[in-house]
Amino acid sequence: MTTLVIFGLLVTLMLTGMPISIALGLTVLTFLFTLTQVPIESVALKLFTGIEKFEIMAIPFFILAGNFLTRGGVARRMINFASSLVGHWYGGLGLAGVVACALFAAVCGSSPATVVAIGSIVMPAMEKQGFPKRFGAGVITTSGALGILMLPSIVKVIYAVSTNTSIGALFLAGVLPGLLLTGLLGTTTWFIAKRNNYPRLPRASWLARWRAFRESIWGLFLVVVVIGGIYSGVFTATEAAAMSAVYAFFIAVFVYRDLRLSEVPKVLLASASLSAMILYIITNAVLFSFLMTSENIPQLMAEWLLNKGLGQVAFLLMVNVLLLVAGNVMEPSSIVLIMAPILFPVAVRLGIDPVHFGIMIVVNMEIGLCHPPVGLNLYVASGITRMGITELTIAVWPWLLTMMGFLVLVTFWPGLSLALPKALGMM
Repeated sequence: MTTLVIFGLLVTLMLTGMPISIALGLTVLTFLFTLTQVPIESVALKLFTGIEKFEIMAIPFFILAGNFLTRGGVARRMINFASSLVGHWYGGLGLAGVVACALFAAVCGSSPATVVAIGSIVMPAMEKQGFPKRFGAGVITTSGALGILMLPSIVKVIYAVSTNTSIGALFLAGVLPGLLLTGLLGTTTWFIAKRNNYPRLPRASWLARWRAFRESIWGLFLVVVVIGGIYSGVFTATEAAAMSAVYAFFIAVFVYRDLRLSEVPKVLLASASLSAMILYIITNAVLFSFLMTSENIPQLMAEWLLNKGLGQVAFLLMVNVLLLVAGNVMEPSSIVLIMAPILFPVAVRLGIDPVHFGIMIVVNMEIGLCHPPVGLNLYVASGITRMGITELTIAVWPWLLTMMGFLVLVTFWPGLSLALPKALGMM
């Protein structure tokens, strides 16, 4: 009964159009002050202690690094490098867009930022070459979702904080799935382009490829900084985020010189604004988790599911359906903050590895970013392409179906996610 009251109140507030973060907070306060005897002091204390975790500091640093990279010319150089490698194949610039999204995602960690950085450059060039607008929009919208699967990822940090899972292991676990998804999205792009005989770029010489690589090496080296630092033990994942922000500032301002010092305050302000919004959501979600734990709801749900004889396969299928449905009405951070504390205890009881479970959740969030009504990548791509959401929804379907097939693969092949963390001794 308690569970129905809590979720009924939350859904009611969300249906009014209220932001999810405020709905979470109001649900908790309303329930605690009307149906329990919990003192208000404990609520205030939980608000502060709930986000008093060192790992949460990684979020504003990764946001800052992403903003420096987006405005610092890194994306343009990565696109040139990707074009020199695959531009002569069918789909040309479309394939280059997929590869560039993967490269940029590996150093950025934000899907919307990847769509903006790569899409704003690739889309006009594709239109100029004669590609249909729908084709380009479909490529960039879905490939941009790689931003939360590759190395640094805000969604991974939130999952790690919610479930006390190793952030370093989660970062590494996304590498092989990210590379495989890049290949699958590229294959879909190539197949559609070949079937419709879309334009190709001239084959680049090895000298041109070397020059493109040399120009993009400073941005690509950030991957070495993050992974090398974490794996060697020089710094933690949170310290790696701080290092990535400092490094991104250095190459944007002093190496590439595409960002003037006078523009840095605007980048800092934009990063602070986005960080504050995410931390506010986390704060209210922490309160919601406190309520769930105090009412023993995750444990009761775990017992109920286990008593029903639910095995790993049935549970993972149920989780995928639940998260895909949630992706229709909520953005990724909110879904992870609400669902992870509830589903995680059941996954652990069933013997599912926490890192594998986290990557599966991230892939679900990727898909949610690419379909309506609240798919953030769709709205970002809409602003770039000047296309309506309905038209964009039709445009992304071939790639979205590819991502659905990939979700099945990730769900039932744990080794794909766990191979690299185990090989590097992170697990």
